[in-house]
Amino acid sequence: MKELLNQLVALQAIDMEIDQIDQAIKAEQNALDERISALAKREALINELQEKISAQQKESRTLEGEMADKMTHVRERQSKMMQVQTGREQTALLKEIEDAKKSAKENEESIVAIMLSIEQLTAQMNEEKNLLKGEKELVAEETEKVRANIEAINKGKREKDSQRGDQATKIKAPTLKKYDTLRLRRNGVAVVNVVDGVCQGCYMAIPPQLFNRLLRGDELFDCPTCQRMIHYAPAAEEKN
Repeated sequence: MKELLNQLVALQAIDMEIDQIDQAIKAEQNALDERISALAKREALINELQEKISAQQKESRTLEGEMADKMTHVRERQSKMMQVQTGREQTALLKEIEDAKKSAKENEESIVAIMLSIEQLTAQMNEEKNLLKGEKELVAEETEKVRANIEAINKGKREKDSQRGDQATKIKAPTLKKYDTLRLRRNGVAVVNVVDGVCQGCYMAIPPQLFNRLLRGDELFDCPTCQRMIHYAPAAEEKN
């Protein structure tokens, strides 16, 4: 039984190394994904700014057309002033001209405000474009670097996978299945040591009688609380 426990512990040690390799690959990929996601957000912001600029340019053209029409109306009304016959008609025309000029002035002020806004949006968009260009170059370099890192990490993983395959053949299928299931359900840890009667997986005390039987090392036991396979490995000072 001690041999089986030793094989299980050795298998778990390899699996934990593979887990660390997988986490390293995931960390590399996640960091790159975050950079790519940031690029996408910046591109979306640039598109949003461009849409605002286009909408304001359209509004400005509409206001310019309306202002031109109002000024044409003013000139027509001014020409008609020479033809009025009565003071009442003259007063009405003057009011119409003033109202049109006032409305055209409001259009002009709105156009100026829009042009200022377009100028600010354009400056912001150009700044974002410059930042995007620089970030794209960095991400391209980072992508190659991450690809090389992952390839190097995967090379080490392939070696560990091979070791894992060899080690797994030393364990009977039912025990291996139980081990794999426990690793899946117990955060990657299927076999744990018991120190001073306490399971190091769930940190719960096991019954004294069970601990005494565990010390003999001639049976395979499960923790009554977390169901992990348990064994007893004396601390270094105890061995000495």
